[in-house]
Amino acid sequence: MGFYFLAIFVAMPIIEIAVFIQAGELIGLWPTIGIVILTAVVGTSLMRAQGLQTLARAQAQIDQGEMPIGELFDGICILVAGVLLLTPGFVTDTMGFLLLVPPLRKAVGAGVIMKLVQSGNIRTNFSRRTYGNESSSSGGTSAGRGRRPGTGPIIDGDFENVSPTNGNGESRDTTDHSRNDDDPRNLPPKNS
Repeated sequence: MGFYFLAIFVAMPIIEIAVFIQAGELIGLWPTIGIVILTAVVGTSLMRAQGLQTLARAQAQIDQGEMPIGELFDGICILVAGVLLLTPGFVTDTMGFLLLVPPLRKAVGAGVIMKLVQSGNIRTNFSRRTYGNESSSSGGTSAGRGRRPGTGPIIDGDFENVSPTNGNGESRDTTDHSRNDDDPRNLPPKNS
């Protein structure tokens, strides 16, 4: 894995320089510099708009009690796209703009998830809702659509059995006087 990063780190500047030389010969120095600056400005504004939309969708999913996995991946892709767009060069700008295309981003996300599942690094429990499903990223799901039974909110609480009985129907005294009787969590467990 480290070899691939090293190869990209070495090859990318060489490719960018070659493309700069070709573009400079075709259109000239100043138009080439102007295009690089223009792509950085346009890419930054696109990145900001899509980042805010992704943040709003993630907040809506969190408010519904869902984990915004797809939006987190979208946010990472948008961040990488911003870095690529701010890096001077035509190849990195092209890769950055491609990451800002939502259908392509969803396809990349589905591929990454499937690769992780196949490698065994993550375990999943897929239902009808998968990454890229519009109902999971729209923020507004109707009741019953796309949800499995039993996936509602979890309510945590304590209870106190008010009339404990033994097997004969007679009340038995389960009070432990050495403990605080006001706290129901201090009741001893029942032996069956």
